[in-house]
Amino acid sequence: MDQRGKFERLKALHQGDRAFVIPNPWDAGSARLLASLGFEALATTSAGYAFSKGKLDSFASLGRDEILENAAEIVGAADLPVSADLEDGFGASPETCAETIRLACETGLVGGSIEDATGNPAAPIYELSQAVERIHAAAEVARGLPFLLTARAENYLWERPDLDDTIERLQAFSAAGADVLYAPGLPDIEAIRTVCGAVDKPVNVVMGLKGRKYSVAELSSVGVRRVSVGGSFARAALGALMRAAMEVKTAGTFGYADDALSAAFASQLMSQEKRQDRL
Repeated sequence: MDQRGKFERLKALHQGDRAFVIPNPWDAGSARLLASLGFEALATTSAGYAFSKGKLDSFASLGRDEILENAAEIVGAADLPVSADLEDGFGASPETCAETIRLACETGLVGGSIEDATGNPAAPIYELSQAVERIHAAAEVARGLPFLLTARAENYLWERPDLDDTIERLQAFSAAGADVLYAPGLPDIEAIRTVCGAVDKPVNVVMGLKGRKYSVAELSSVGVRRVSVGGSFARAALGALMRAAMEVKTAGTFGYADDALSAAFASQLMSQEKRQDRL
């Protein structure tokens, strides 16, 4: 499937009458595994990538080049539409956000998100006017590309549990040209229902964070159209590694291997391409 076809496929998934799940691989191997299970699209995770590199998931730790390089590896690993976590656009200015969208599309991505968090704990969320300018600039670039823009309102991740302000931001982002709207960390199903009813674009909800875990059917019933898992799959993998290592360290046993993927099955999932430079 070419990039235009992937874009059209991703757009169509958002226009269905129920939510679809867009899981978050953190590298090429996890992307190939998820694609093998029949998921229809993938989304990168800055948290999962950061964990794989031994870094914090923070603006101070992650650069645009490495995030886009990771995204390109995921794009190349599976013949599926891929959307990317593009953090805050990797800069405060609208121009930087616009350039990030252009570069993201060049990697083969067909979607990506820009958030309104600043990375500054003293002032964690951009003022509304600046946040809207940033989304508008990103949307202007995305409009001419096979690229679906997601705008994120981060209030609930930064201890600003203001539903009215969150909705105002999402509505403003929609008017500025965003294609998908996303407010991670909403507290309950009623808040999710309220957000979905207050906006005119598809809404993404993340599962796998703290709090109640709603099913895809429950989320669909209140209007959600896309469900992501953020870094939770990566954390689940780290959890399995921790349990296996603790078993070996504390008990000296190796029972964890009973639940591990077989080497043969894992090998079947991976690329069979051979290097051409070996003698």
